[in-house]
Amino acid sequence: MSETVADAVDLTAVSPDAAVEPCVLTPHVALGRVIMLVNPLSGSVGPGAAAEAEGILSAYACEASVVSLEAGQFDQQIQAALDEKPDVLFVLAGDGTAGTIASRAGPDGPLVAPLPGGTMNMLPKALYGTADWKAALKVALEEGAPQCVAGGEVEDGEVRQAFFCATILGSPALWAPAREAMRTGRLKLAWLYARRALKRAFSGRLRFSLDKRPERRAEALVLISPMISKAMDEDTGLEAAAMNPADAGEAFRLAANAVLSDWRQDPSVTTRATRMVRVRARSRIPAVIDGEPILLRHEARVRFIRNAFQALAPIPAAAEDAV
Repeated sequence: MSETVADAVDLTAVSPDAAVEPCVLTPHVALGRVIMLVNPLSGSVGPGAAAEAEGILSAYACEASVVSLEAGQFDQQIQAALDEKPDVLFVLAGDGTAGTIASRAGPDGPLVAPLPGGTMNMLPKALYGTADWKAALKVALEEGAPQCVAGGEVEDGEVRQAFFCATILGSPALWAPAREAMRTGRLKLAWLYARRALKRAFSGRLRFSLDKRPERRAEALVLISPMISKAMDEDTGLEAAAMNPADAGEAFRLAANAVLSDWRQDPSVTTRATRMVRVRARSRIPAVIDGEPILLRHEARVRFIRNAFQALAPIPAAAEDAV
């Protein structure tokens, strides 16, 4: 019988090392000091973005500075911006850079507003509901309030990477580009991505354990943050969705559902809540972490972070399900 979120584990019984402090929202603050980091080489930013940002910010009653990130200087420029402790740090860059800055800011750092400047823009779309960075900037300035963002962290001994939307582990991680191509109307590209993903299907199943429970097997495991999960109402953990197509026909149906509709409705998918996940495979594990493809080692761990950072965004967030 398929498990549902209603059958989820009792998260109060999770081991103490997985426990976290509850997230407490701070009162809305006046935006006196604003810093905006711009990566002009990122996907959808462009060389004129910094000047455009300065023009938009000049219309608001705040002290603003715009910094163009330079190759080889990212780390120093990001740290310098955090050290200045602005009221809000806007980030116009790709998903990876935005996620790294949000993770470094943490729950005690400045408010972070990750604007859509990459390819998939999962976190910005979830917060602001748009792929237009200028519109997202105005929404954050005019409607934004501090809100805690929950997420997770993937660690495999070599990689330690935070995520705030979703992580896909296993060969179906390759379906993410197909769905994005479909969403933007690039049907031929979507078909090429889908065909490549189906060729990799059944190349090796995952073994995973949720909250120290017995291991199970799956073709893929999707871990979704509470911010965009349609199945979870509270920040009690990540939504863990195990995908188990039995053959190529079921894999094709699941791929179609992933591209065209809600994949949770597929009978080969089961979900439950979790705070700690261990996953292993015979070979390296293909993954997509907040839209960024990566190849993990054959063993990895994922943990839930209830209060990962504070964002400047409308409450509630747009919470677009772009998994």
